[in-house]
Amino acid sequence: MGRLILDISLSLDGFVAGPNQSSEHPLGEGGEQLHEWAFATRAWRESHGLEGGEDNVDSALVADLLAGAGATVMGRRMFSGGDGPWSDDPNADAWWGDDPPFDVPVFVVTHHARETVDKGKTSYTFVTGGLEAALAQAAEAAGDKPVAIAGGASLVQQSLQAGLLDELEIHVAPFLLGGGVRLFEGAPPAALELVRVVDAPNVTHIKYRTGGK
Repeated sequence: MGRLILDISLSLDGFVAGPNQSSEHPLGEGGEQLHEWAFATRAWRESHGLEGGEDNVDSALVADLLAGAGATVMGRRMFSGGDGPWSDDPNADAWWGDDPPFDVPVFVVTHHARETVDKGKTSYTFVTGGLEAALAQAAEAAGDKPVAIAGGASLVQQSLQAGLLDELEIHVAPFLLGGGVRLFEGAPPAALELVRVVDAPNVTHIKYRTGGK
């Protein structure tokens, strides 16, 4: 299996989503604050078909991250917010519309089978065999490039528990959510190697390397 990387924003008190997640608040109450630093960048806006944005150190980092992975793995809740049969999911077409920003194959870990869905340059493949089955398919699709695990927190925790993650790119937003979904809940003890720290006005980017597989 190729290199597995994590790129995720979290609050200073360790949450990747706020409390009371719902279809109206997919990131929980206050959770959108975690990503405001990225929303303001030119690179993020361009990836979503938008104009404008700031061309700064944050934007350069976003551009590198978007170009780095050859495939992405995510959980069902990150994909749509649902957890039951697809016919009962009001957001079965996902959050990102007809032209998602991934532009690479995306493998969705789910308990409910479904045919592959192609949208723009992105394909969604639904994997019912669990995280490692999804990672194996993603690694084959990624070729020489790394695989990105996008979340949610449960998949990240499973990856850490299985010793699968190679790199963690953490974007720490300078505020306290006070509750919600913790990124490292139940994570095993591990020593991480600090690769770099990038300070910016509204976020601190910290990259770690793990012992990996």
